[in-house]
Amino acid sequence: MGLPRLVCAFLLAACCCCPRVAGVPGEAEQPAPELVEVEVGSTALLKCGLSQSQGNLSHVDWFSVHKEKRIPIFRVRQGQGQSEPGEYQHRLSLQDRGATLALTQVTPHDERIFLCQGKRPRSQEHRIQLRVYKAPEEPNIQVNALGIPVDSKEPEEVATCVGRNGYPIPQVIWYKNGRPLKEEKNRVHIQSSQTVESSGLYTLQSILKAQLVKEDKDAQFYCELNYRLPSGNHMKESREVTVPVFYPTEKVWLEVEPVGMLKEGDRVEIRCLADGNPPPHFSISKQNPSTREAEEETTNDNGVLVLEPAQKEHSGLYECQGLDLDTMISLPSEPQELLVNYVSDVRVSPAAPERQEGSSLTLICEAESSQDLEFQWLREETGQVLERGPVLQLHDLKREAGGGYRCVASVPSIPGLNRTQLVNVAIFGPPWMAFKERKVWVKENMMLNLSCEASGHPRPTISWNVNGTASEQDQDPQRVLSTLNVLVTPELLETGVECTASNDLGKNTSVLFLELVNLTTLTPDSNTTTGLSTSTASPHTRANSTSTGREIHRSEALAPNHFSSLPCLDHSQLPAHSSLNQSLQRD
Repeated sequence: MGLPRLVCAFLLAACCCCPRVAGVPGEAEQPAPELVEVEVGSTALLKCGLSQSQGNLSHVDWFSVHKEKRIPIFRVRQGQGQSEPGEYQHRLSLQDRGATLALTQVTPHDERIFLCQGKRPRSQEHRIQLRVYKAPEEPNIQVNALGIPVDSKEPEEVATCVGRNGYPIPQVIWYKNGRPLKEEKNRVHIQSSQTVESSGLYTLQSILKAQLVKEDKDAQFYCELNYRLPSGNHMKESREVTVPVFYPTEKVWLEVEPVGMLKEGDRVEIRCLADGNPPPHFSISKQNPSTREAEEETTNDNGVLVLEPAQKEHSGLYECQGLDLDTMISLPSEPQELLVNYVSDVRVSPAAPERQEGSSLTLICEAESSQDLEFQWLREETGQVLERGPVLQLHDLKREAGGGYRCVASVPSIPGLNRTQLVNVAIFGPPWMAFKERKVWVKENMMLNLSCEASGHPRPTISWNVNGTASEQDQDPQRVLSTLNVLVTPELLETGVECTASNDLGKNTSVLFLELVNLTTLTPDSNTTTGLSTSTASPHTRANSTSTGREIHRSEALAPNHFSSLPCLDHSQLPAHSSLNQSLQRD
């Protein structure tokens, strides 16, 4: 065998017998680390993947790998664990009979590779990749309160979104009206930056810049943070914000409240509106009906013209002027007609009618209005509707027909718009008395107020037959009430008190009998005798007949009475449904 052949055979044997050099193609690759995911603040369980035999776990060394350097952190000898000095000294412990190393209070700084290495029966190692996660706080969004003009030549800041204390860095997505925004040259720009806190957590700040148009004045912007946790992908949304958008005014118009038909007495507000932002400076003018020239009206601090209460004189043609303070261009609104509906000048003829008993009377009501009118007549004392229409006819007039009649003129198409006029009808006749006689319970030497009421036309006057302080009060044009303040004396108890009403057509008298209060008058079986006044001529004479002069004896008018109240009230002051008033009316 030649020398060349021997050399070749030696080299071949050497190649076959020597181990493979690391990195040479075909060498077995190192397995990927086991992945363990935990949240900040929780406990990471690092399981050593060596053979579970007791021999393999009785001698184990743990390392953390930082910047490709192995740093010993824990060792196991004969099944007993011991932390190495350093950053993990007080956070590590053995679990699962030595198969698991527990790392408590995990922080972002713990995101690295951990390695366990056994010595027997031969050197083995197992690598673990620890991934750490922390959800960011709720995103805080701040809008650009200064606003953005639509004529800006480049994107302006819309809002800033901040997500604090997240790990790893979350992803931010901006939305407008629910649609995600993307970078667009000269239209949309998103500028994001992050800060690493001392805790290792990240604070993300993202600024949205955009070029806006008038239609964006109501656009809703918000940001969304996307992040991952061991449980999967998550996201948090900020609140929605609207950025002020400035654009020039193109149109000005008037608005009137309330909407619909207006009437006198309403509170009416006239305001100017414009489609620009900021709005222009407004002024409101009204056309003078005589000169046809616009005259500026006085508005409140908000530029609103308030008509309260609205009157028919406020009707007319109104116009608004909007002055752009940047360009000093004034834009007028379309003129708007304002109509304040009214009813006025309600009048009745004759204005002060006087009639004899048995005659007839025709009352005519007239009024002015901006709309068609309806009329009706009411009896003033009762509110009873007597007639629908402008004319009221009264026939065969009695004394009871005297008094008030009210004409109501109303616009049926506008609820609440009406005016009224009262007319008093006078029926000639002698005085009528409210009562014929009355009994009053009194105490001797007391001051007493006695009242007497009479009606008639012409208006009667009332006189008293005893001395005292008297005063009169008109109840209506034909009715008068007289009050007498008097001291109760034995003589007054004996004679009683008379009041006499008189006018040009006659006179009439009422009698008030005074009775002392004592125990004998307050018996349970006492009866009451009282009645309305007719004439003082006799208790049996026709009610309210003219007086002829005979004095009424006390025995004819008085009877035992169980009432203990001292002054006796006029029956006209009692409720219409009371039993006492009904008794008075029957008598």
